[in-house]
Amino acid sequence: MAKTWQVALIMKSSQRYDRRIVRGVAARVHETGSWSLYVEEDPQLRIPELKSWRFDGIIADFDDRRTAETVRELSIPVVGIGGGFGWYDDDSGIPYVTTDNEAIGRLGAEHLLDRGFTRFAFCGFPPNRINGWSAMRGRTFRRRVEIAGFSCSTFTGRKRTARQWGQLQGELSEWLASLERPVGLMTCNDIRARHVLEACRNLGVRVPDDMAVVGVDNDEVMCELTKPPLTSIEQGSRQIGYEAALLLERLMAGEAVAGGRTLLGPEGIVVRQSSDILAIEDDTVARAVAFIRQRACDPIQVSDVLKLLDVSRSTLDKKFRATLGRTVHAQMQRVKIDEAKRLLATTDMAIRHIAPRCGFGYLQYFTTVFRQHAGRTPGQYRRDSRH
Repeated sequence: MAKTWQVALIMKSSQRYDRRIVRGVAARVHETGSWSLYVEEDPQLRIPELKSWRFDGIIADFDDRRTAETVRELSIPVVGIGGGFGWYDDDSGIPYVTTDNEAIGRLGAEHLLDRGFTRFAFCGFPPNRINGWSAMRGRTFRRRVEIAGFSCSTFTGRKRTARQWGQLQGELSEWLASLERPVGLMTCNDIRARHVLEACRNLGVRVPDDMAVVGVDNDEVMCELTKPPLTSIEQGSRQIGYEAALLLERLMAGEAVAGGRTLLGPEGIVVRQSSDILAIEDDTVARAVAFIRQRACDPIQVSDVLKLLDVSRSTLDKKFRATLGRTVHAQMQRVKIDEAKRLLATTDMAIRHIAPRCGFGYLQYFTTVFRQHAGRTPGQYRRDSRH
């Protein structure tokens, strides 16, 4: 009979990001059926009595100082998780699974660049020991838009929490009012996005017309409660939990596992009303992009776009390259692949049915194009998004 591993999962489970990590661990537990998990939401009971309970392994949140200090010296297998900062020691030899914050910053920038914005801003948190991910996302966002030839205004402010709401909103409003519009703005997470959207409401700034806003974490409750609903990047938190469980399994089985960081990128971006706009000054390109977004999966051909606008292909491609950096056909493929990614990640629809749903007549051609865009087959993309 296979051994049942006694495993403690020591982390906060009250927030969506952490709960999705737990779901990733649970996915691996269900696959093996050989784990008994200790998980406690009460902060006072989160760390079990390690002297009296014999654990085979621990997955621990190194963003929490007490947790990190407790598990660091244990002689049993430990895998760390966290946001990339906090109290993880790179020289500890402990495997550590964390978010690829640079990939998150790039994804936010590329989304707003795709919307045609030429003015950009990033809103983060005042720095502390554990939130270096905010600055990292901001730096990468700024670098990406600068590579595209644009500048970026960055704001952190002095107030961190809503407990200082009046002062927080005052300094944030002053910065937002100074931005030239229209502007594409990314925030370090959904909480900061809520701060921004409230300040926009008080200032009379129209979202997304004057300012498109993108958050991070895709907290559905937060995103749907904001006005307008918030576009947000879905972190790879489930995959973090799953990967941590795999590493811990290997350690508990006696394998030699190298310490150090494993970075996992975001799953994608969930577009809602806060960034659902095209900031394209060239009216021809704006009309073409809007038509493609609405009809690309019908499917349509480039000739349908040309007929709508009564322009030559060479002229339209030239305008597209100047505005978006790609051709009309490339834009059509991009829209179709984005829809395919959404269906793969959020539904159980068979891949053979997704292909025609997204405007691809042949499954083999769909697989080829998808791999070119995503670096993976549709099946691999679905498995990764589910883990």
